[in-house]
Amino acid sequence: MKKYNFNPGPSMLPSVTLENTAKAIMDFEGTGFSLMEISHRSKEFDAVMNQAVALMKELLEIPDGYSVIFLGGGASMQFAMVPLNFLNTKAAYVDSGTWANKALKDAKMVGEVVVVASSKDKNYAYYPKNFTIPTDVDYLHITTNNTIYGTEIHTDISSPVPLIADASSDILSRPMDISKYAVVYGGAQKNIGPAGVAFVIIKNDMLEKIKRPLPNMLNYKVHVENNSLYNTPPCTAVYSCLQTLKWLKELGGLKTMYKINVEKAKMLYDEIDRNKLFKGTVVPEDRSIMNVCFVMNDEFKSMEEEFLEFAKKRGLYYLKGHRSVGGFRASIYNAMPKEGVVALIDAMKEFEKMKLK
Repeated sequence: MKKYNFNPGPSMLPSVTLENTAKAIMDFEGTGFSLMEISHRSKEFDAVMNQAVALMKELLEIPDGYSVIFLGGGASMQFAMVPLNFLNTKAAYVDSGTWANKALKDAKMVGEVVVVASSKDKNYAYYPKNFTIPTDVDYLHITTNNTIYGTEIHTDISSPVPLIADASSDILSRPMDISKYAVVYGGAQKNIGPAGVAFVIIKNDMLEKIKRPLPNMLNYKVHVENNSLYNTPPCTAVYSCLQTLKWLKELGGLKTMYKINVEKAKMLYDEIDRNKLFKGTVVPEDRSIMNVCFVMNDEFKSMEEEFLEFAKKRGLYYLKGHRSVGGFRASIYNAMPKEGVVALIDAMKEFEKMKLK
């Protein structure tokens, strides 16, 4: 029986990423040494890093004047690094979910933070809209996709101040207009590779805005100048990211990937809306195409654990929703094939038929 991994992160990866990484762990590029043993300063790994950077730039059509770096510490480290590097007077944050809230809390330890919009009043069931962006701030920080609550901003907004985005859970799921952003960052463990590495796309002129003295490890300029090699990076994780980037390119790039993702999400949301047992938790216009959150209708609430077991017996794993929402969460990142979504839909239909007969 085929098993499908709906985990929100670390999530499933393309099979080619797993296979190539496993081979490289045993013998990297015919060197006779493991990928986990090679020097990060070797010519072989230098080629890995350069290819990963080049493919990120190619797939996202990143304009000239931007750098791409890979760092340890995950996206959560960036919650601190962003304000340490760029918050000199005041920063604006959009509170769209748990991770956005964590980011703004870290920023408050560095300087003044203005929360320009929040959807906390509705348990983050919508993405804040029509907010005014102040012009007297150093930057505006947004979180493009809300992994826990299943909301997503579907456009690249225009900002009068530098726009910084945590795009951990929807990066590479769609084309982005990177020119509208000063910084885009995220953890790799949703759509790119295994946990342990974060990507940062940074406009080079932002590096001149760093005013306070910083430890080298927390200074973006140091990492850009050293091509992500100031210290030993998570070499195996970066190699895995490269394999996924190659897979995306061979698939046809982000326009193709976006078309597939929209189709998968529509199929699943259509079934949630049709099925008498289930209901969505997010306003339709803000539904994420990456993290689909839903619950049982009130009269069937007691069946949630039963459905989870029912699904697991059909090879559908890690569907339990976050405790903040309850119910179910199907994370259908890039690597989730359409067949996995169809299998979940079939299980929902079968369970409905069984319970309403």
